[in-house]
Amino acid sequence: MDILYARRSSEDGKNGESIENQVALLKQYAADKGYYNIKVVTDDGYTGTNFNRPDFQHMMEDVENGIIETIVVKDMSRFGRNYILVGQYMELVLPQHHV
Repeated sequence: MDILYARRSSEDGKNGESIENQVALLKQYAADKGYYNIKVVTDDGYTGTNFNRPDFQHMMEDVENGIIETIVVKDMSRFGRNYILVGQYMELVLPQHHV
């Protein structure tokens, strides 16, 4: 399964990009790249500095259980704002699970 992950914090305010716009971009990208076994995962209203977000945690459980092959995000800031932890996920955690 391929995950399309979108996040918007409450700090993004009304001027920030909506979850719906992020999801539309991600769906278009997935279609263009041939990802058809997709699931959309969103955390709306959660800061990227905290990785204890409900849908992020469910997604990572699926990663650990070998359910997920690919995670697609609009940009790395949507995955998380703590770049050291994002790097650990990208370089250590996800490759261990072949994601």
